[in-house]
Amino acid sequence: MLTLESTVKWIKSLQQVYAEHKDYLTQLDSDIGDADHGINMDRGFTMVSKELDNQPPKSIYTALMTTSRTLIKTIGGASGPLYGTFFLELAKALKGIDEATLPEVADAFKAGVDGVIKRGKASLGDKTMLDVLLPAVETMQKNSQEEGVTNSEVMREVVAVAEKGVENTIEMVAKKGRASYLGERSRGHQDPGATSSYYMLKAALGNW
Repeated sequence: MLTLESTVKWIKSLQQVYAEHKDYLTQLDSDIGDADHGINMDRGFTMVSKELDNQPPKSIYTALMTTSRTLIKTIGGASGPLYGTFFLELAKALKGIDEATLPEVADAFKAGVDGVIKRGKASLGDKTMLDVLLPAVETMQKNSQEEGVTNSEVMREVVAVAEKGVENTIEMVAKKGRASYLGERSRGHQDPGATSSYYMLKAALGNW
């Protein structure tokens, strides 16, 4: 079950996650992007955590909507709109639900990823966050339908698939974003957006 408490716990944990990995994400981004991804993610989720403290949400929906609005407002570049859209669609899919089952969460994540696809116009293999999110959510949807499976078992598999997705981006040539300007020179570098998406999913495993 995903409750308001576990939703807020997950989102607020991301502030610490991105603070810890700020320099690493920024280094990855300096290789093929604007060298600000870690800085942006840290700033965005620090503000999200403050907003959740200042106005404690009354539902899963409002927690996710606060996250979406804050990220869009505070994160620069493409990451703000993309992560903001993900949490927006997640919120809409879980509106009115107090305790979301794993299949409901999986469907909500699928809605979030579909929103990212629509917003970013990217596909699997373009060396973006979708190279983590698409296979991870497919795994979440498939495994959540199995009888007797626990949340942690499903999420462990999701995180393993996400980690593999990050590794796969290293040998890809970027086709979207700033990295695409480098062409073949983008090969050999791990994608920062895919990496931050992996961290987001890994944090869910630890908090749901």
